[in-house]
Amino acid sequence: MASSLAAIDEAVTGCRACPRLVAHREAVAADPPARHRGEAYWARPVPNFGDPAARILLVGLAPAAHGANRTGRMFTGDRSGDFLFDALYRAGLANQPHGRTRDDGLALHDVLITAAIHCAPPANKPQRGEIDACRPFLAETWDALPQLRVVVCLGALALDALLRHHQQRGWVRARAPYRFAHGAEHALDGLPTIVCAYHPSQQNTFTGRLTKDMLTAVLERARAIAQRGP
Repeated sequence: MASSLAAIDEAVTGCRACPRLVAHREAVAADPPARHRGEAYWARPVPNFGDPAARILLVGLAPAAHGANRTGRMFTGDRSGDFLFDALYRAGLANQPHGRTRDDGLALHDVLITAAIHCAPPANKPQRGEIDACRPFLAETWDALPQLRVVVCLGALALDALLRHHQQRGWVRARAPYRFAHGAEHALDGLPTIVCAYHPSQQNTFTGRLTKDMLTAVLERARAIAQRGP
């Protein structure tokens, strides 16, 4: 399965399907803020990151312009990632509580991180057509994880992207019954359990809407479901 994920990641990083996103990710790299002046930006679609034998798939929204779009690794290099990786560590799903560069030694245990969209969008707001264009990568990633037991959706848009994938495959008829709320769980017959959590964006973490204990609890719950097996 590792080679299959490697092929997916190669296809992801070479994608130029969405002109608006290509222009934005490259413009950001050409004129970075002072704090990142002189750094070489990744400025491409960001591949999946984590354990190729994962039983937990974590779905985010999109790379941050000066986070993963800069470092080339999901949730790496910004405060959202700092918050997430510390929670993963506390839940026993990462080997260290921080992730700042692609070569910092961070390893995830039983978790693979993907996103609804793999390019940094302007104002962190991808368009529906851009999410639709990225959905085949989500489907291929899903197929490359035969032991998958749990999907953690970080935010309502991540849940919507996952449910659209399920609809496309005929697994659910409508998205409405599967509502987003922090800590909500949706058990679908014969499919991995969906667990929802607020996205670790600064608008959630700085306001206290999402605390480290809240996110850690969701990740611990996902780990418990994964270990329970089919």
